Amino acid sequence: MQKISVNLANCYGIGLLQCGFDFANTNAYSVYAPNGFMKTSLSKTFLDLSRDKNSCDLIHPDRETKREISDENNAALKPEQVFVIEPYNENFDSEKTSLLLVNQAIKKQYDDALKKIEAKKDELFKRLKQRSGLTGRTVTPETELLKQFGYTSIYDLLDVSEKDVGEKPDERLAVIVYERLFNEKALALLESGQISQQLKDYIEKYNELIVGSPILSKTFNHYHAKTVNKNLADNGFFAANHSVNLFNGQTKEEITSADDLNAKIEGEKTRILTDDGLNKKFEAIDKKLTTKELREFRDYLLDNRDVVAELGDYKKLQKDIWLSYLSAERSTYLDFLKEYQSGKEIIKQSIEAAKQEETEWKEVIRIFNERFAVPFTLEVSNQEDVILKGTRPEIAFGFKEDGQSKPVDRKLLLEVLSQGEKRALYILNILFEISARQKQGQETLVIADDIADSFDYKNKYAIVEYLKDVSELNKFYCIFLTHNFDFHRTISGRLGIKRSNRLFAVKNGRNLSLKEEKYQNNPFEFWKDNLEDRRYAISSIPFVRNLAEYCGRDAEFNRLTSLLHMKVDTAAITVQDLENLYKSIINKPNLTLADSQKPVIDVIHELADEIAQENDEQAELESKIILSIAIRLMAEAFMVRKIANQPFVDGITKNQTMQLLKKYRHDFPQERDPIALMEQVNLMTPENIHLNSFMYEPILDMLPKHLKQLYAAVKIVH
Repeated sequence: MQKISVNLANCYGIGLLQCGFDFANTNAYSVYAPNGFMKTSLSKTFLDLSRDKNSCDLIHPDRETKREISDENNAALKPEQVFVIEPYNENFDSEKTSLLLVNQAIKKQYDDALKKIEAKKDELFKRLKQRSGLTGRTVTPETELLKQFGYTSIYDLLDVSEKDVGEKPDERLAVIVYERLFNEKALALLESGQISQQLKDYIEKYNELIVGSPILSKTFNHYHAKTVNKNLADNGFFAANHSVNLFNGQTKEEITSADDLNAKIEGEKTRILTDDGLNKKFEAIDKKLTTKELREFRDYLLDNRDVVAELGDYKKLQKDIWLSYLSAERSTYLDFLKEYQSGKEIIKQSIEAAKQEETEWKEVIRIFNERFAVPFTLEVSNQEDVILKGTRPEIAFGFKEDGQSKPVDRKLLLEVLSQGEKRALYILNILFEISARQKQGQETLVIADDIADSFDYKNKYAIVEYLKDVSELNKFYCIFLTHNFDFHRTISGRLGIKRSNRLFAVKNGRNLSLKEEKYQNNPFEFWKDNLEDRRYAISSIPFVRNLAEYCGRDAEFNRLTSLLHMKVDTAAITVQDLENLYKSIINKPNLTLADSQKPVIDVIHELADEIAQENDEQAELESKIILSIAIRLMAEAFMVRKIANQPFVDGITKNQTMQLLKKYRHDFPQERDPIALMEQVNLMTPENIHLNSFMYEPILDMLPKHLKQLYAAVKIVH
C-alpha cells in the first residue's frame, strides 16, 4: 500500500475529487479543510469502504456516484484495509479486542489437548451414530445421552460412565436401532400413557409364559440362555466333549452341542412369542398405532417382538441401549477416556495460566493510564475464556473516587463521565483496534477524522502522541483530517510530516482539490522578507499595526489604523508613507516599495479587484486579508458618506465599524438591504483583519467565494 489513488464523484456533497497519497517514504499526511468543505464527506466515503457499503450523494441521490480508491497496483482497497477513526462514536467497540488477550503458547497447549480429545470423541460418536440411526442435526447421540442421563457436559457423562459400561455388550440391545424404536411419535405415545395398560397386559402374559417354560424363567430368559451357550461354545466347552443338562421340570435332558442347545432355546423362544394369548395382547397394542410414524414403530416391534416386554420401563430401556452401544464400542470408548483424562489436566493448567496471563491488552491499558487522567478503570472478567475459547471479552468497569474503585456498568459510567472523559474511553477502544490490527499484521490505511476535538490540551497532546506512535508502525499509513488549524499545525510538527504531505483542501464550486500548504511556518516571517511584493506589503498592515501597539508607538499605530478604517487622512497615506512605517517598526532599512506616490487605498482596491477575478485556488491567506480590508474600507466610506456627520466620525475612538453601523441604522432604518449588508461586513471582516501570529484560523476557515461575494456586493453600494 505504498500509494493510494482517490477518484470520487458525488460522494456526500463532494462533486469531484482526484488526488493521490504517496507513502513510499513517509507514513503520514495531514489535511486541513475549513468547515463545510469536505472533511466529513471524505471520512464518510472511506467509512463506507471499510464497511463494504456503497457511497452516494444524500441531497442528490440521482447523481451518479463514483468511488475509486486503489493502491499502486490499481487494485481496489479492501474493507479490512481501511480503518476510519470518527470524531466520536459512543457505541464503538473494537471487535478485535480478544486478539490482545490471547497468549498463543497457552492457547496452543489448550487447543492441542482439546483437539486430541475432540478427535477421539468424534470417532466414538461416529460409531454411536451408526448404531443408533440418529443422523439428524437436532437429535443426536450426544443430545440423547445428555437427556437420558441428566448431564450438561458430555465429557463429564462419559467420564463417570465407565463403571456402567460392561466388558461385553448385551448383544440383543446393542443391535437395536434407537431412532426406529424411539422416534418422536413413539416417544410421545409412550410418555402419554395411552398404551400403558396394553403394555402391562402384554408383559404379564409374557412373564406367565416364561414362568411356565421348562427351560426359561424370569431370571434366566432366552437372552441369558443364548449368552451362556455362546460363552460355552467360544471357550471350547462342547469341543472338549462336555455336556449340559436341561431340567424340564420332571427330568434332565443332556445336551452335547452348541447347535442342539441353540435349537432348544430358539424353539422355546418361538413357542412363547407365537402364543395365541400373547399375540392377542400385541394386537391390543397394535390397534393404538394408527399413524404412519407409529406404524413404522409397530413394524420394528413386529421384527423385534422380544423388546415389547421391556417397554413398560422404556426410560430404563433407553439407558440400557446406550450403555450397550458404549460396551459394544468399548475399545473406542476407552481410547477417548484415556485421552480425555490425560488432556484434562493440561486444560486445567492452561485455564489457570490464562487467568494469570499478562497480555497486550493490559499493556494498552497501562499506556493509556499513563497518558490520560480519567476516573475509571477496566478489566476483563472472563479472560481465560477469551484466551482459550475465543469468546468475546466481558469488560468490567470501575469508577474511581477517593482512591476507591466501585464496580459500575458501562451505560451508567457514560452518564457520569464528562464529554472529554467519554471521548477518552472512545479513544481507548480505538487503541484496542489499532493494537489488534498490528498484532494481526494487517496492512491498514488509517483515516483519522478530528479525533482531538473537545479535548483539553493535556489529553489533546496525549492523542497526538498516540497518533505519532501509530504513524511509526509498520504497515500503517495515516491520513489525518481536521478543520482545526492549530491541530493541523501541531500534528504536522510533532510527527515531522513532510512539507509535501501537509495539504490544504481547496474548493471550486462542488469540486475539490488538495494542494500543498503554502505557509508551513509563520506566514508573517515570509511576508516580512517579501514586502516588495504588493500583496505582502498590504496584507502585513494588520500585523505591523499590532506590533506598533505592543511597542507603545502610538503615532505609527494611529497611522496604520487609518489604512484599516476610513479616517480623515486615509486617502492621503501613500505607499512611501507605508514604506517609512515598515522601515521604522520592523527594521527594514533597505525596503523599497514600488509606486511610492500612489495612495495605499488605491493599491488596496486594485489588488482586491485582481483577487476577485482569480480562481479560488489562488486565494491564500494574504488574499483574504486584502479582500477583508478592502471590504471594510468601502463599507465605512459608504456609511460615512450617508451619515454626513464628520464630527461624529472623528469622535469615534474604537470599534469604528460598529459605531458607524449603529448610527447608520438609527438614521436610515428604512434602508434594510444596505443595513443587512453592513451588518454582514461587521460580522465577517474583524477577525480577518485583527490577526496575529498565534491565531489566524478564522480567516483560513473563511471561504474565498464568500469574501468575493461580499466584496462585489459592497462595491455596488459603494
